[in-house]
Amino acid sequence: MKKALLAAASVLALSVAAQAEVKMGVILGFTGPIESLTPDMAAGAELAMKEASESGKFLGGETVVPVRADSTCVDAAAASAAAERLITSENVVSIMGADCSGVTTAVANNVAIPNGVVMISPSATSPALSTIDDNGLFFRTAPSDARQGEVLADVAMEQGIQSIAVTYTNNDYGKGLADAFAAAFEARGGTVTINASHEDGKGDYSAEVGALASAGGDALAVLGYVDQGGRGIMQNAIDTGAFDTFLLGDGMIGDSLLDVSGLDAATVIGTAPGSESDAAAKYAEMAAAAGVTGTGPYQGESYDAAALMILAMQKAGKADRGVIADNIMEIANAPGEPIGPGELAKALELVAAGTDIDYQGATGVEFNDVGEALGSYKEMAIEDGAWKTVNVR
Repeated sequence: MKKALLAAASVLALSVAAQAEVKMGVILGFTGPIESLTPDMAAGAELAMKEASESGKFLGGETVVPVRADSTCVDAAAASAAAERLITSENVVSIMGADCSGVTTAVANNVAIPNGVVMISPSATSPALSTIDDNGLFFRTAPSDARQGEVLADVAMEQGIQSIAVTYTNNDYGKGLADAFAAAFEARGGTVTINASHEDGKGDYSAEVGALASAGGDALAVLGYVDQGGRGIMQNAIDTGAFDTFLLGDGMIGDSLLDVSGLDAATVIGTAPGSESDAAAKYAEMAAAAGVTGTGPYQGESYDAAALMILAMQKAGKADRGVIADNIMEIANAPGEPIGPGELAKALELVAAGTDIDYQGATGVEFNDVGEALGSYKEMAIEDGAWKTVNVR
């Protein structure tokens, strides 16, 4: 009888061990100026967690469980408090996020780095994050806006835009992208007639649009947020006839913008990280099968951010905060067996066997020496009431 009880206890212990949960934080702006984009971004990250867990190959059968928190995108104090809860109360092993550059910087500096927790942001693009004092704990699968500014300037010049008014959301993201774009546009011979910030959360943007219209230009560059001030600026500019050509940054690329009235009479072009590669198509197929149908940016980057942290733990042989950062660069970059989206079971098996992998994922991940993706950009336009990719750069 005693032996039977011991045997039963051993089986139970093995069962519990095999079902051990590893918590991963997912901190994104579920409320705020990009709230229409973040559900699909979270779903992308959670798709990677589900894939790894269901493979049965992650750390001998452990499962990865997402724990969501709201960054708000714009409130640094709220984002820091949310991250503190993830780290101290929920005991997450790492963080997928944050999203917007200002709150990402706050979470990194105030919470994650002091606690030795790795963050991989799928969408924080401020050039200032390239030089953050991160102790090797901060990575991003989205490229820096230093490059997006150049790409956006190329798009503008190819559209025949010689002069442009610029409005940007008044935070790290908006100013960083606006400065990068203005410098690149002027270096290509263009003229920036005005480069002015706007505040989010206002009900009326007529004063801002009036100033932009007075400065003039062939087009208006809106470097803001799709669910907040950027949308308000565009709606007012269309309603008043101030501008009929718009150049948009990645924070404005989202399905919710398609509801702006009068959009069919305007020319709308913009840029967002992404590609039309086979890997991107494979991810889109996986996402659709999982019920993720939005066309907004940063879904693939979110999938890749979660996958990299999962594979880094596998390489270390344990789910421990202190070992993730040491393994991410080796997982992300060549040499090694190329790994695409939907291949996490294969990757986990190879890593467990000691085989080098080159995780490319949904977005062609390749990190530079400070742990940020080089990336590619899609040039997008609104045609027939939908976003269309017209070029990849």
